[in-house]
Amino acid sequence: MSRRRPAILVLEDGRTFHGEAYGSVGETFGEAVFNTGMTGYQETLTDPSYHRQVVVQTAPHIGNTGVNVDDDESRRIWVAGYVVRDPARVSSNWRATGALEDRLATEGVVGISGVDTRALTRHLRDRGAMRVGVSSVEDDPQALLERVRRSPQMLGADLSAEVTTTTPYVVDAEGEHRFTVAALDLGIKRNVPRRLATRGVTTHVLPAGSTIEDLLATGADAVFFSPGPGDPATADAPVALAREVMRREVPLFGICFGSQILGRALGFGTYKLGYGHRGINQPVLDRATGKVEVTSHNHGFAVEVPGVRGGAVVPDQVIDTDFGGVQVSHVCLNDNVVEGLRARDVPAFTVQYHPEAAAGPHDADYLFDRFAELIEGRALSGGRTNA
Repeated sequence: MSRRRPAILVLEDGRTFHGEAYGSVGETFGEAVFNTGMTGYQETLTDPSYHRQVVVQTAPHIGNTGVNVDDDESRRIWVAGYVVRDPARVSSNWRATGALEDRLATEGVVGISGVDTRALTRHLRDRGAMRVGVSSVEDDPQALLERVRRSPQMLGADLSAEVTTTTPYVVDAEGEHRFTVAALDLGIKRNVPRRLATRGVTTHVLPAGSTIEDLLATGADAVFFSPGPGDPATADAPVALAREVMRREVPLFGICFGSQILGRALGFGTYKLGYGHRGINQPVLDRATGKVEVTSHNHGFAVEVPGVRGGAVVPDQVIDTDFGGVQVSHVCLNDNVVEGLRARDVPAFTVQYHPEAAAGPHDADYLFDRFAELIEGRALSGGRTNA
């Protein structure tokens, strides 16, 4: 194998790492974040929630199983840059249709390999997620640092319009059709409508700028707000839309960014986490069942519920909002971050993690059953779902 071109990684606090080019040769900037998943790198790369982020993989060997045409979670790779320790020299898997590095190069994704990703991750855990530059065309760390500090921050970034679908599309139910869901695409992953389809749900995926009339014109029995990138504090239009959905008492389910939007719609604030939750091994308590789920996460912001941030959630605490009582339904056991909300007086609930998780784990897949049960219960009670 020929020697790779030298590359550098410079964080905005000046910490510098040297390595070799991986993927496309060039220069890139974004927010440095780390993902602790031992598998699922293709799903990570194609997750729109990573738009404008440079992802550090804590697993040392990346690319072993190559890439294929089936595991993408969207139409393209969205990460701004990619950082790995030991890239696979040869990929081997019966499903592989190509090599990871070739895919990165083809899509113009600038990466760096040979980096001590353990040291880099520990630095980000201690100092927090921050802006970063990766370059295989610049050999002066100080010059790159100056450009890093001029690059945009994630705080205050409004990115949903950059990743959403431009035209509506439909994913049909598998087997007998039971319900119709209108999904607001803020950065949706393909596995969401697939998980709904297995429950007899036909999903209409609509652009992020859609109105309440657009959603209900699909004949929707319920509405879904998807995951996505950026700062939820900027998402005023989706927040107003969520309030309108709840005002009409249409069943509503939000995941990740969608959960943060619903939190804002209920009157709560949001805040930026120090280094976020990203990976497939986060323990979450479902307070309705008392069970602990191992879950997939990808978020850098969280909902701030009065009296909860930084401390344990009070059991059965009900918070009054414009839409009635709301309870914290799920909590991260690592840091007590609010991971889910349940409205008591309108048909709406959220989780901040990923029950649609691909490549896993699937402990939280039951939440799509809860959504279907919410829709069915609303229909049986005679509640208005399309008015």
